[in-house]
Formats: sequence, C-alpha cells, structure tokens
Amino acid sequence: MRRQPIELAAVATAAVPGLTPTAVSSAPDDPADFDSALLLDSEGKRWRVRSPRHAEASARLETEFLVLRAFVPGIRAELPFLMPTVAGTVRQGPLSTFVYSHLSGSTKTVEELGAGTAALAREIGAALAAIHDLPHSLVSNADLPSYTPNEFRQRRLNELDQAATTGKIPPLLLRRWEHALEDVSLWRFNPCVVHGDLHEDNLLVDGDRVTAVTGWTDLRIGDPADDMAWLVASNDQDFVDAVLAQYTSSRRDVPDAHLLRRAALSAEFALAQYLVKGVAAGNQEMIHEAESMLSVLAEDVAEHGGQPISVEPLPQPAPADTAAPDSVSGPAGVPASSAMPSVQVTPIPPDAGTPDGAGSSGRSAADSSAKGSAVSVSAIPSDEAAEHGTDETADGAAKTSAEDTSTTALTVVQAKPH
Repeated sequence: MRRQPIELAAVATAAVPGLTPTAVSSAPDDPADFDSALLLDSEGKRWRVRSPRHAEASARLETEFLVLRAFVPGIRAELPFLMPTVAGTVRQGPLSTFVYSHLSGSTKTVEELGAGTAALAREIGAALAAIHDLPHSLVSNADLPSYTPNEFRQRRLNELDQAATTGKIPPLLLRRWEHALEDVSLWRFNPCVVHGDLHEDNLLVDGDRVTAVTGWTDLRIGDPADDMAWLVASNDQDFVDAVLAQYTSSRRDVPDAHLLRRAALSAEFALAQYLVKGVAAGNQEMIHEAESMLSVLAEDVAEHGGQPISVEPLPQPAPADTAAPDSVSGPAGVPASSAMPSVQVTPIPPDAGTPDGAGSSGRSAADSSAKGSAVSVSAIPSDEAAEHGTDETADGAAKTSAEDTSTTALTVVQAKPH
C-alpha cells in the first residue's frame, strides 16, 4: 500500500526527535520500491524521507546507511559533489524508513540535462569519474559485492536465462543480448567502484553545477558502463560526447573502448530486469508496462537496428527453405542444414578467484540453481547453430590458452546430427 507524503511526514517525526514539519510534498523516486517525500520544518530546514515498499527495498536502504557511514569526511572532501547524511530512522515491522538531511539542487529529466550548458555536461562527466575513481577498499571494507569482468558477464547471462523463462521477451532481443554477452571482446574492462543505481533522478543540479549525488543503495565493484546506461537514453549526441570527453580526461584509468556499447546493453536489459521483478511480485501493471516497452524496443531494433552493442555483427539467419551451397546432406529425415559446422565462442578464462566453468554461455549448475532458472536461451535448434553458436565442444578439441581472450579465438566443431 502506497504511503502518502503526509503519512511520511508523521513517520519522520518519530525518526528525528524535535522535527516539526510545516509543509510536505512528494519527491521523485523508484515507485516500485520506495515512497518518498520532501519536508520543510518549523526552522526552515528541509528533509527527505524514503520509505521502502517491501523487504528487499528496505534491505537496500539499510545497505545505503552502511555505505554512507563508510564515506568518512576525508573521502567526502575529495568528491566534487555532496552526499546524503542519515538524520534518523524508524522501524515499522520488517521495514525501515530513513530520514536524510536535505541537499540543495533539483532533479532534471535527461532531455533537460541534454539541453543544458557545456559546463553542466562537464560537471556530470567529472562526477562520474570521481565515483569510478573511489578506492576499492571503500567497497571491500563494507563487505559489498565485487565482480571481475568474467563474473559480471556470467551474472548477466544468468539474469538473461531467468528473463527467458518468463516467455515474454521478444526472440529478437534474446538473440541480440545473448550475442553481445558471447562477444568476449566487449567484456574487457577494468572493474571499478560503481554507484549501481545512477540516473537523472539521483543527480541534484543547481544551474551549471552538480551539487549532490543520491541513491547509494547498490554500491559495488563492477562494470563502469552500468552508471552510463541512463546517459545513452539521451537523443543529444553532443551532450553524450561532452560528458564522455570530460569523464575520460578526469579518470585516473583510461576508459575501455566499448564503454558506451555495454551501457546501451545495460539500458536495454534493464527492461528485462523490470519484467522479472514484476513477475516475481505478481504485479500485472509492471508486467504489462515492461512487455509494452520491450515490444517497442524490439520494433525499433527490427526497423532501425537500435544502438550498436556487439563488436562482432549479429549473423543474419539464412532462409529456412534455402540450404547452404556447401552443406552436406545428413541421414534420412534430417535437414541438410543440420550437418553444417557451427561456431563456438571460446569463453573468457576464469580469473584466479573465479570458479571453473564461469565462461561464455555455458552455465555452471551452481549459477543456474542460484537464479532458479532451468532454461538457457543458448539451447537452440541445430538449424540455427550457425547463427548463435553452440555450447557443445568436441572432446578432442584443443583448449585455448588462458591468456587468449580475443574474438579470433574461435573453435570450429562439427554439429552432431539429430
């Protein structure tokens, strides 16, 4: 049940002793997870209230509380923006509501940010760089998640499997995303501290300045492209280029060449994650909204090609009734196309701390069971093997060296007749 701003004001008085609200208004937030409000008290001070709508959202707020405590004054002083401070909390049953001291600035849409000045674009780029250059110890000391590129890709593959089990993802998008996840050249990046939930609603802006960054519920070490996903939604390429130019010049490490490609993938895949969340919650409104957005995206990709994601182009399927010129007829009753050789993408070799088998689309039993998914989108008919690749490797095939992760490391195997 959604809480109204006036109810949140009453909760805030219990969280912060002596707080006397005189005015209240709603605040932008993720409506599936949080109810939020802005308060004005009798002394003219402003406060923000965030109340979780379910246990998972409450856990995220409690994690954010630990994250904000980890940002000691010395680290905060190095940042070009302000961060929230928890003023009080109150627990109601299994859920905890948090009250934060107000930060100056206001939120703007992506279109409004894109229409802003070049100075504002540079401020956004500098803010992103400052987050990604935070010390890794900030995350490890708080016992927060940390992913290598290989682990991150495997995690996303597991999520893709889970999304596929809903039966509501357009096949065109499943093929597009799986191909990108199997394109190993796309996943060479240096992991860094990632905000994890960065978007325009978590940037507070005052004129040409980014005054504060909020929403620190998903801090982790991972792919910096995740914090760029909201940026690729902008239709103003000059704005995106200006942000990226300042980001690149401000980073201590040089960003990888495929940062925006993975950002585009993350932005698209967020729709599948939203669908899975709706299915898990049994929320028909979320499910219908996600299906509608996925359908629009599939139509856009089919008509215009969509944002470039994979480095290697997606193979186009041959007409079903046309056999390849050099195909070999198989046994009776088996189409000739099933005897065509298929291509297997060599997985990224596991890192020292990564369990064996965490490569490409071959999923370990532990990863599959952790996601509760019994269906792999890599399981495809043999007559489409030339398009998608296969997870089967001949026993006698030579293994690729652990240092060779290039996209040229391909092994041609003979598809088994059916």
